[in-house]
Amino acid sequence: MTTYTVAALYKFTAFPDFESWQEKIRDFANAREICGSLLIASEGINGTIAGPTETGMREMIDYLEAISAIGTLEVKYSHAQAKPFKRMKVRLKEEIVRMGVPGIDPNRTVGTYVDPKDWNKLIADPETLVIDTRNSFEFDMGTFKGAVDPETRTFREFPGWVDQHVGKPGERNAKKIAMFCTGGIRCEKATAYLKEMGHDEVYHLKGGILKYLEDVPQEESLWQGECFVFDERVGIKHGLELGEYVSCHACGRGVSPEGQTSENYVPGVSCDYCIDKFTENDRERFRQRQLQLELAKKRGEAGMGPEARPDLLREHREAEDMQENGEG
Repeated sequence: MTTYTVAALYKFTAFPDFESWQEKIRDFANAREICGSLLIASEGINGTIAGPTETGMREMIDYLEAISAIGTLEVKYSHAQAKPFKRMKVRLKEEIVRMGVPGIDPNRTVGTYVDPKDWNKLIADPETLVIDTRNSFEFDMGTFKGAVDPETRTFREFPGWVDQHVGKPGERNAKKIAMFCTGGIRCEKATAYLKEMGHDEVYHLKGGILKYLEDVPQEESLWQGECFVFDERVGIKHGLELGEYVSCHACGRGVSPEGQTSENYVPGVSCDYCIDKFTENDRERFRQRQLQLELAKKRGEAGMGPEARPDLLREHREAEDMQENGEG
């Protein structure tokens, strides 16, 4: 079985001619059988890609970093036992992660990076407000001890939550604000927003949860649960090992081992979360789709790719404008 190298990457950088690179990047990736999704915009690049050979992936990263406007990328590597994406997409966007607030530019002002080895000390400080900048369904799978869930469905809701619950300096009790996300991109933009509001002591986890799980030994970790990733691996544990959650292909959420024993969990059809969110016609459609996928798997064809998931997860992804199947 082919093992795929997976790279979650991003960089906020002035990229004025990004539109001219769309086809060139896609063609270079396709020539090396690289799949995944990249977003490019005037503020930078963001995405997750995977390739069947380390050589091809190294060439791909070198190619992107050789673009003068990009340079050195923030990259987190992991591995997948099957092809995690069906094809390669390069999309033109207004933002590489959509916050929807004009003028927020991490290239101009941003919070202080904190290395994984120093993160525990920061978030254990009682004067630190620890905020998970991811969506609520990601928080439900796992988060850091003591972290606050803003209960957002998309990253565009995050500024509104900050305005209401954090406010400007002096409006709340938090003296330090520490934020994190999967790979670092959402929390980096979130720190830019807090800095624009006037907060000084704003921090974010360098490399995101993925880097923390890679670098920090489990016995020293303050992470609880699994980290949701936007591909067929679903969840990642310490050491970037594959987790025990599976994907509910009806709603796109991760289903815990306990949830998989529920009478509401039918692979490809429903889970405890979405059992009341779809009609019987929807579920019958999901059953037929699941049957076709199982037949395809028996024939040795590609399994369920992220594009085959229905509208709810796609809404999460596209509304965030990270990438259709990326990590941020």
